[in-house]
Amino acid sequence: MKKLLLILLCLPMIGFGQEWTFGGTSSDYGYSVQQTTDGGYIITGMTGSLQNYDVYLIKTNDNGLEQWSKTFVGTSDDRGSSVQQTTDGGYIIAGTIGMHPGGGNSDVYLIKTDDNGLAEWSQTFDESSDDMGSSVQQTTDGGYIIAGTTDSDVYLIKTDDNGLEQWSKTFGGTDSDWGNSVQQTTDGGYIITGASIGMTSSVVYLIKTDDNGLEQWSKTFGGTDYDYGSSVQQTTDGGYIITGYEMSFGNGSQNVYLIKTDGSGNQQWSQTFGGTLNDIGWSVQQTTDGGYVIAGTTASFGNGIDVYLIKTDDNGLEQWSQTFGGTDSDWGNSVQQTTDGGYIITGGTDGDVYLIKTDGSGNVTSTFNIPINPNRKLEKTVDILGKEAKPKTNIPFIEIYDDGTVEKRIVIE
Repeated sequence: MKKLLLILLCLPMIGFGQEWTFGGTSSDYGYSVQQTTDGGYIITGMTGSLQNYDVYLIKTNDNGLEQWSKTFVGTSDDRGSSVQQTTDGGYIIAGTIGMHPGGGNSDVYLIKTDDNGLAEWSQTFDESSDDMGSSVQQTTDGGYIIAGTTDSDVYLIKTDDNGLEQWSKTFGGTDSDWGNSVQQTTDGGYIITGASIGMTSSVVYLIKTDDNGLEQWSKTFGGTDYDYGSSVQQTTDGGYIITGYEMSFGNGSQNVYLIKTDGSGNQQWSQTFGGTLNDIGWSVQQTTDGGYVIAGTTASFGNGIDVYLIKTDDNGLEQWSQTFGGTDSDWGNSVQQTTDGGYIITGGTDGDVYLIKTDGSGNVTSTFNIPINPNRKLEKTVDILGKEAKPKTNIPFIEIYDDGTVEKRIVIE
């Protein structure tokens, strides 16, 4: 008598631990994530699964299950660095197009899609032979503000709602100056952070402009070694919170750097986090309790190089930290607090886009179940190596259904 035993059920609608990866057979990276109005998540980055690196856009539901993904293909290496849902339900992506291995000839790239990720328009901005787009936000007038770098200067671009340039500004001196993050401020102006990099040291660079991009003030933070600003956000008291890394105040390695300023950019306090190896903060957000959450990368804690998540109180004092990842290199590039009080993080792991959902304490513990689609249809059966094959007794095989679910089975005689 034959018996059919179900060994393992693998469904896109069942998740354990709420960690997911996305990508193909080559290298894929996630650089920016945001929760969407339907409770799901939008991620941008780049994918190397085709001939070159291309801008990668992924939409998931609230359980991290992919609903669709899009690539935007050029003739050279292109990257999506920042994504935001727009007021019409679509998405805006800023990044860089034309990144050649030898450098130069790259442009800032802006892509607007509808709610299904279909491109409505795209624009490129070419100030010099070497331009990069790092951060984008929709502005209160329906247009967009972009921060990046051009010819070793901070680059700020304001567009209308169709991505047509209204003005652009550059900031910096004789050193190499980078613009990594921008946000519109409550007075209608803009705050930008990045770094001013010299031959033997660098400092965190903070610039405040009016609504026309005219500089109102700028500040630098750091010491005599290499310090760097990655992310900035205006805080509820009208000041600013910045994260990045510093090498001036710790043990000589990179440490996560958190700086709080008042509304005029004057430092109120700073904190560092990390161990004896390199630790970097890539993204910061003020949380609903008035504290801050930072996502980055740590080599000091965890297992090799891991995603690093730090939660602080309103004075920047650490309340808890968590690491995520395996034996490969894992990093966290973007974090946002979600509507349930937890956190969503994107980055990369072992050549794939990495998406992590935590609870309010940074734990990855929850399990969710969604019923199997009763109308799904069997498409094919494959062996455990993925080759199409007919089921044989006493040998495991996998059934693949039209809704993407799979079941591993064995017929025992």
